[in-house]
Amino acid sequence: MNDLHDRHRAVIPDWVALYYRDPLEITHGEGRHVWDAEGRRYLDFFGGILTTMTAHALPEVTKAVAEQAGRIIHSSTLYLNRPMVELAERIAGLSGIPDARVFFTTSGTEANDTALLLATAYRGSNQILAMRNSYHGRSFSTVGITGNRAWSPTGLSPLQTLYVHGGVRTRGPYAHYGDEEFTEACVADLEDLLGHTRNVAALIAEPIQGVGGFTSPPDGLYAAFRRVLDRHGILWIADEVQTGWGRTGEHFWGWQAHGQAGPPDILTFAKGIGNGMSVGGVVARAEVMNCLDANSISTFGGSPVTMAAGLANLSYLLEHDLQGNARRVGGLLIERIRAACAGVPAVREVRGRGLMIGIELTDPGTDRANPDAAAAVLEAARENGLLIGKGGGHNTSTLRIAPPLSLTVSEAEEGAALLEAALRTL
Repeated sequence: MNDLHDRHRAVIPDWVALYYRDPLEITHGEGRHVWDAEGRRYLDFFGGILTTMTAHALPEVTKAVAEQAGRIIHSSTLYLNRPMVELAERIAGLSGIPDARVFFTTSGTEANDTALLLATAYRGSNQILAMRNSYHGRSFSTVGITGNRAWSPTGLSPLQTLYVHGGVRTRGPYAHYGDEEFTEACVADLEDLLGHTRNVAALIAEPIQGVGGFTSPPDGLYAAFRRVLDRHGILWIADEVQTGWGRTGEHFWGWQAHGQAGPPDILTFAKGIGNGMSVGGVVARAEVMNCLDANSISTFGGSPVTMAAGLANLSYLLEHDLQGNARRVGGLLIERIRAACAGVPAVREVRGRGLMIGIELTDPGTDRANPDAAAAVLEAARENGLLIGKGGGHNTSTLRIAPPLSLTVSEAEEGAALLEAALRTL
């Protein structure tokens, strides 16, 4: 393993982060478990950053990939592609966006990049509203709208970005308000901000901020924003890269917790739909999607193999009601985690919904982020046989829990116990 780590450092950029003091090589997986190069088994509560959405080595997906690869692997979007059209039809129908069009990419970064292209072209403006503590990808345009310093390596950008309050409920100047007052204050902030701008193209927002530590506003906040945006003709982009496909349990899409004013104009997705295959995409109403006045294609977006994987994965998710499972088992898991955290002074907050749960760690009795504690729990959980993630806009001090959506009750109980043991090491 040390040899592979040395080789990694010799050829991979320094800024490609690795978890753990002794980095882990994962060699194979099955269900909710993975194995390392030394043969040790782990319960996977992070799913390759919320990407192995249903299960590792899901037979339905691996079979679809193998069969499609045996026919043809690649053709590009210059040719008709049956799996791509079939998956686009299903996603358009599920999106909630009327007269929807779907464009496939290879990642969430590229999906958000495309959404920004569409919005700025449609509106004739390069001004974007984004949320504080947000993360939208690693391309030049998406780091420029990312409101999280740890993931934005440059201030240079083709866009002029203005940041809005509201993505973080329990921090900031409005944290002491009740939910209704909080929403009113954030709307007033948005109204005031728009009084100082030119024509804004769009607001982009994650319904639950992923890299930001699974933070979210009160339900309905983005609906209240939408009513303001509509008066100005500003588009709403819902970044569903981490919140889509039923992970929150209560809804299929995260935006539906804010759907009182209708669906977003543009929706972006990625991660879980491919269950590990490289799939991303954009859904938009036809008027917006078709606004580009130049040719465009995708060489790898909509690959027959990744589309076959997406179709099989989406079918499995719907047929086995994994959204319902996320609601039921996720509800149990968050209660177990809250109980486990009750006697840990470093835990500031346990938050989330469905199988998307965050544990924020601070110096006991304060709001000061404690990234060392988060790193220590990450290591201890790994030693116990549990893989989790971390994030957070305040010095990466939030543990991120996001297992595959097929998680069983017994696995949830086991994972909570392993996590409790890791937290007790603090």
